[in-house]
Amino acid sequence: MSESLEFPVPNYQKLMRLDGKGFIVLGAGQGMGRQMSHGLHQAGARVFCVDIDAERARRVAGEVIGIAHVADCTSRESVQELVDTAASKLGAIDGFVDIIGIATWKSILDYEDAAWDRQFDLVLRHAYYIAQIAGRRMRERGGTMVFIASVSGLRAAPFHAPYGAAKAALMALVKSVAVELAPHGVRCNAVAPGAIKTPRILAAASDASERAAQFDQAIPMQRRGLPSEIAAAALFLSCGLSSYITGQTLTVDGGVMQTFPFPAKNT
Repeated sequence: MSESLEFPVPNYQKLMRLDGKGFIVLGAGQGMGRQMSHGLHQAGARVFCVDIDAERARRVAGEVIGIAHVADCTSRESVQELVDTAASKLGAIDGFVDIIGIATWKSILDYEDAAWDRQFDLVLRHAYYIAQIAGRRMRERGGTMVFIASVSGLRAAPFHAPYGAAKAALMALVKSVAVELAPHGVRCNAVAPGAIKTPRILAAASDASERAAQFDQAIPMQRRGLPSEIAAAALFLSCGLSSYITGQTLTVDGGVMQTFPFPAKNT
């Protein structure tokens, strides 16, 4: 092929940068959200740190020279207020990363309707709100949306079935939002974590050492992931390195999804 047909080589390091761009992080106060806030800040972005806990929001905002905001994102009015405030304080919204969502563990036979509804509010309804409300602003100049999904939405989710169902629906929503907003220069993707050492998971572990060792052995990489590794994947989907990727879910699970139907074994 003639060298004249070659495209220019981009500045790949510059594609990693988000200098001067304004980003919202939902669920910024701890774990993946805190790591995401740091990742965006280190890439040069201005970060609007949203959490339902005021102290956590203030703490992480202080760490990244960001803006703290307290909101219950299951409320449309609250999401509208946070988007309006973020647009005013940041000047523009160039992207957001949504970390919100927590599983409630119980047999499907024992689930109450209110608990089912709460799972869908925490995982799906608020995602619909932020995609719609922030999307109305982002379509004017383009941007990125990244949602944290879960491998629980890609396969069976025993004893947290509503969470798995809601995460599956979230990944379907991502595909539709991506296609609708692509002509406006807005990309929408998801990251599906496997077993991650979040503060909430670690705090809930009662027999941590023995069970953790057994759990880790079932993972091809022989360990659970770190919140920073999920943030790194979301950061990739938020920067120019992923400029031709939209409507996708990136699985970050240490290889767990590749082991079905038999777990990997050391030989």
